[in-house]
Amino acid sequence: MSGVLPDSDIQQLIDSGALSADRPIEPGQIQPASLDLRLGTTAHRLRASFLTGKGARVTDRLDELEMHRIDLTEGAVLEKGAVYLVPLMERLDLPAGITAAANAKSSTGRLDLLTRTVIDGGTEFDRVHGGYSGPLYAEICPRSFSVLVRPGMRLNQIRFRDGQSVLSDAELGALHADSALVDSDALIQDGLGFSVDLKPQGSTLVGYRAKPHTGLIDLDRIGAYAPQDFWEEVHSDTGRIILDPGAFYILVSREAVHIPPDYAAEMAPYLAMVGEFRVHYAGFFDPGFGHAAAGGAGARGVLEVRCHEAPFVLEHGQVVGRLVFERMAGPPETLYGAGIASNYQGQGLKLAKHFRDSKG
Repeated sequence: MSGVLPDSDIQQLIDSGALSADRPIEPGQIQPASLDLRLGTTAHRLRASFLTGKGARVTDRLDELEMHRIDLTEGAVLEKGAVYLVPLMERLDLPAGITAAANAKSSTGRLDLLTRTVIDGGTEFDRVHGGYSGPLYAEICPRSFSVLVRPGMRLNQIRFRDGQSVLSDAELGALHADSALVDSDALIQDGLGFSVDLKPQGSTLVGYRAKPHTGLIDLDRIGAYAPQDFWEEVHSDTGRIILDPGAFYILVSREAVHIPPDYAAEMAPYLAMVGEFRVHYAGFFDPGFGHAAAGGAGARGVLEVRCHEAPFVLEHGQVVGRLVFERMAGPPETLYGAGIASNYQGQGLKLAKHFRDSKG
């Protein structure tokens, strides 16, 4: 059956050698529909981001673009505004019919830590063609905060597909009628649209804005940092806010989202004509996200928003993104939030797990 490979099939890729690593792959890396990728021991500081290009290898481009190398073994700081390339521990030797897509993990995106996967011969970030055999690299660009990283940290994840099984709008509408993908009327057009919540019940707190000059974040420290040291609260009693150019915001969707167990979803940016901003860095929604049987009753989608060249007025209920749904190739053995370390099941407006409790 075609579709997104579940955890049991990912284990088969490991067992067959199609997915290997410098250090043995740990059971905790395997998620319901993806695999967490781990940083290696070296970071290459780059002059600029790049795509490898057809027929070229990443190591060839490093000769041209590398400024210096950083040993991560004892931990090292990746500076805000700089671009780094880190070889990952995992490598692929995929069968011809299996493709892959990568994305930043939720906590990575919520730190405005732009992380994209690069491969030899790649002409797109985060996309791996069928039959690819070679190493994986993470391009990392801290946008708001400098971060301390170590080998083995998991900043991005990879999802494998056998064929294509994206739901059409008609199929998505039928699924919503059967399984209530959102807790409101569904806006279905090239996926499931979702909007921003700027009128929360009983509060004027609608989001957070990253402060421009902050301290360092050690990515191993969970619940360690005071939100007020890194974030300004964004309040509104009018149902609108003005996004400032270059600023990064954490907002939340108006809709509570539910991903049924036999499906996976990916957040895709909305059409550029909607406004002068970009929504989302972390885009995978695993089977069981917001699912009642996995401890959820629908969960809000956290929106990672960066404004571009001009100030922009964002209104309550404005559509800002869409979820593209795909069938699973088989049922996952474990759902999101059920017996695994899922930090955001049943979430509301919530900062990354590195910060002490915020509104959730």
